Amino acid sequence: MTIKEQVQQLEQSMIRDLADLVSFNSVQGEAEPDAPFGKVPAACLDRALQIAQNYGFTTKNLDHYAGYVEMGEGEQVIGILAHLDIVPAGEGWHTDPFVLTRQQDRLYGRGTSDDKGAVVASLAAMRVLKAMNYPLNKRIRLILGTNEETGSRCLAHYVEKEGHIDLGFTPDGTFPGVHGEKGALGLDFEGRSDQILAIEGGVANNVVCARVRARLKPQACSPEALRKALASRPVTFEVDRSAAGLNVEVRGTAAHASTPQLGVNAIGELMAALKEAGVRDDFVDFYCQRIGTAADGAGCGCAMADEYGALTFNNGVIREENGMIRGTIDIRFPVTMNSQQVIQSLNQTLAGEQRGTITVRSAVEPLFFPPDSPLVSKLLEAYQEVTHDMQSRPITMGGGTYAKGIHNCIAFGCEFEGEDCHIHDANEFVRVQCLLDQAEIYVHALIKLLEV
Repeated sequence: MTIKEQVQQLEQSMIRDLADLVSFNSVQGEAEPDAPFGKVPAACLDRALQIAQNYGFTTKNLDHYAGYVEMGEGEQVIGILAHLDIVPAGEGWHTDPFVLTRQQDRLYGRGTSDDKGAVVASLAAMRVLKAMNYPLNKRIRLILGTNEETGSRCLAHYVEKEGHIDLGFTPDGTFPGVHGEKGALGLDFEGRSDQILAIEGGVANNVVCARVRARLKPQACSPEALRKALASRPVTFEVDRSAAGLNVEVRGTAAHASTPQLGVNAIGELMAALKEAGVRDDFVDFYCQRIGTAADGAGCGCAMADEYGALTFNNGVIREENGMIRGTIDIRFPVTMNSQQVIQSLNQTLAGEQRGTITVRSAVEPLFFPPDSPLVSKLLEAYQEVTHDMQSRPITMGGGTYAKGIHNCIAFGCEFEGEDCHIHDANEFVRVQCLLDQAEIYVHALIKLLEV
């Protein structure tokens, strides 16, 4: 029986396992004893390890930060690094995001692509190798984290307890592989508004804000002028005036912060419309000049690019707190640059700015492997053996993965080039055939890495 045929035989069990994992709303919650990222992520990890045990694998739970599923013997470890946590479901779903729903060839649910589907596909690949009695001269570990979307402290805990891997991949990017990941800067901005009484928008720092609500002073601008300004923008909206003030809700389009050009940021569009409608306010002016809607960082002096791609800039969250408006900015900068280059440009541009502040909260340097390195080459060969696609080449991307937190690892799958599975958006899905193809590719990938 071929590897493809063996994978196909696992289709129903893979769908069943995915439905099980999708049922957990594993967004990070409040830390509790034995649940560092909340009860639900911990319970989801327990369930994933139990599923693997049921298939006859050895498992280990590392204090509910992470866990792993293991097979094979030897000193060296081949790692597959996937995560069970998710971003908030948000709004706009046509199905229940926590009930796996099949429509034709699509399986809908939060995490079906990012990253629970990849967990299931990776486990299926290990099941095939196990059924084949394939000789294993290394240990294979499927490492499962519970905090990838909100800081990857789960992986840091794994490395502290178990060390690094010798070779591996994280199925949290795209095929045929990601040989470079942009660096990341987390920024916070703050300012005081004379006209905005309340504002709230965004679900996560690393998601393009899809909806924002605000209340302005009654005379900040006319409702008609604001409606006219918003009508010319790629958003839907509602504007009304009440005794409490001028109320506005703007709805854009969510996307991952690494590709903000694929979304429409509701916050940026609102601010631009407020300025166009005649709102006179230092914070609105500050936002429009320094943050804006272009998503390239030009307003902060950091519109940069290298041969592998350009810097991206996204305002994910905004809130009014105690008279101050605060928000977050997610920057992904080119793979051949470093954080200090970006910070220096940022500081030079903002020197003397009085209307608001932008400060650096966190910095992560880029990851880069030469395209012809053994790890990248072997994984590309595995992809080519299954797909017969000899034209596609590994890429660099703005998304950050576990590969930055552990040695000898790149992102490899789970999305296929040109396919938008609505990761971090409403109606996230994975096609059944893609799930099977992933598993088949990962079988070949593990065999290739066993040969290194």
